[in-house]
Amino acid sequence: MHSRVLMTGNEAIAEGAIRAGCDAYFGYPITPQNEITAYMARHMPAKGRVFIQAESEIAAINMVFGTAVTGKRGMTSSSSPGISLKQEGISYLAGAELPGVIVNVQRGGPGLGNIAPAQGDYFQAVKGGGHGDYHQIVLAPDSVQEMHDLTVLAFELADRHRTPVMVLTDGRLGQMMEPLSLYDKAPPKPPAKPWALTGAKGRKPNLIRSLYLVDGELEQLNIKLQKKYAQIRSKEVRFEERLVKDCEVLLVAYGTSARLAKGAMNTARAKGIRVGLLRPITLWPFPYQRIAKLAKKAKGILVIEMSAGQMIEDVRLAVGKKPPVSFVGRMGGGVPSEKDILREIKAIAR
Repeated sequence: MHSRVLMTGNEAIAEGAIRAGCDAYFGYPITPQNEITAYMARHMPAKGRVFIQAESEIAAINMVFGTAVTGKRGMTSSSSPGISLKQEGISYLAGAELPGVIVNVQRGGPGLGNIAPAQGDYFQAVKGGGHGDYHQIVLAPDSVQEMHDLTVLAFELADRHRTPVMVLTDGRLGQMMEPLSLYDKAPPKPPAKPWALTGAKGRKPNLIRSLYLVDGELEQLNIKLQKKYAQIRSKEVRFEERLVKDCEVLLVAYGTSARLAKGAMNTARAKGIRVGLLRPITLWPFPYQRIAKLAKKAKGILVIEMSAGQMIEDVRLAVGKKPPVSFVGRMGGGVPSEKDILREIKAIAR
């Protein structure tokens, strides 16, 4: 059974977390993600779960750490500069191999920037914004429905791989309202967590840490983490394709930019230009192999981002020297128009 409702993207994330069995949410106000915190404040206590408005973003991410240590499902959300403050805690989660969900509803930057939608946090999300050799799984929705669905998935992946998972979205998707199908069933049962700190009566005590001072111990942890990341790369790559079988121009975009790319693609197709779209749903792990395969028959690739160009570097790593990779982008809260994208499509197709 599915319930059909009308929700904003931020509310859809919050409801998705509740339906995924989120035990505790810790937030701190910042625009344009405040609807998540407000929704959780209303609904989590009513369900007997934990809601805390923390004293800071740093406190919030470390409360997620504490929740994860006990084997419970924890989540925090913020927007760009607030996520910057959480980076040390995200690195701690990765180093201690703890699951946790972090939502970033991106806004314009750098610095405090503005409250308009942006995609300038790609590097921070996929390259490891904190210290050390670690990764987090990064999911990028492009609709209110996916804001809901990918949040549910984020909790499942976090538990499956004992790793932090980020839902990376933006202020436009967070604030927009669309019809949404809510899946009416009990939250999926989390896997057994014998490693959790739940009391050691009848068993040896567990130890969860990310500090290793004995020579060689930390390197062994890193080797273990790299093996896990290789497994995630082999199993968890997700993407959407549209009209790629015969495309001469391949568009690559995620989030709001992908919605704009779809509109430009349809217009270009109506004009006889063979355009296709590859939309990464996992920004990490990134769909390098699929993009490389599609690039072999394309005349050119066009990357669309609400940034100075960050994901374009991963596209170029996938493609190599041919075909040429072009870019359409806006910065600081600017949003590319379909007209801008169509103009570049025509230039590539000439």
